[in-house]
Amino acid sequence: MFKLALHSVSYAGVWPGQACLSLDQFIPRAARLGFDAVMLMAKRPHLGLLDMTSAARADVKKLAGDNGVRIAVIAGYNDFAAGADVPDVPLREMQVYYIGELARLAADLDCPLVRVFTSFERESIPHAIIWNQTVLCLREASRRAADFGVTLGIQNHHDLAVHPDSLADLLSEIAEPNCKACFDAWAVALQSVDLTQAVQRMAPWLAHTTVADYVRRPRFQYLPALVNYAARPEVVRAVAMGHGFIDYPAFFRALVQARYAGYVAYEMCSPLEGGGSEANLDRCATAFVAYMRELSNLVS
Repeated sequence: MFKLALHSVSYAGVWPGQACLSLDQFIPRAARLGFDAVMLMAKRPHLGLLDMTSAARADVKKLAGDNGVRIAVIAGYNDFAAGADVPDVPLREMQVYYIGELARLAADLDCPLVRVFTSFERESIPHAIIWNQTVLCLREASRRAADFGVTLGIQNHHDLAVHPDSLADLLSEIAEPNCKACFDAWAVALQSVDLTQAVQRMAPWLAHTTVADYVRRPRFQYLPALVNYAARPEVVRAVAMGHGFIDYPAFFRALVQARYAGYVAYEMCSPLEGGGSEANLDRCATAFVAYMRELSNLVS
């Protein structure tokens, strides 16, 4: 049976129409919906460092304990290529420090893992430079996290190293034992990469996965002079688990074969079929729990 977590971004008001709950509201909600743990967004309105005084940390830890859920992951937000236009501002140093402070916060909350990103690429910066500074920043951040007994998990989300082979290269180059992968199926599926092979490639580093399901919707631009349409990149829309195009049975079967022992977090972090009301978010979260229980029986 997979251990299930609910990502607080799902109730953070980050997309138009999405309900926004405080942590005091979200953590009990996750417990009532049947989740074993929570993944907490490390920015306002949830786990913002500016708000996490010693007393606030103790309150969050107690709230999780009182509701019988573990804080499985803290979700950090970084981009090591940001600030290229203002080189006199040490933005990379600030981000490394931020991640180090997230690791300190994680230790205070008995949380073993901090999710991090790589970098969004900029055409004005050569790929080799972005790659090198990302490696150096994540290596230093990993060492700072190690001081608190915390693991960093790189999510395959930002442009840099989003392909499984590139992410394996990045992790190998960082070469820190507490730097792992928060490896998600959706990015791999959108790249038309075989999910089973991708999991096998990432097996040495697997620490966490966050899931959501999506459908593809074609887009076209009308060309009046031709009385015709030109194809545009597809839009991807979130739907309830099991209703999208991602082959999650294959993905989770591969995780079982890789002896994956981490959490599976569910997120609703983009416009969702049915809208962003609390009722629809709860419906999709409950459907996820049911889906995973059924899938666990099929793939174990």
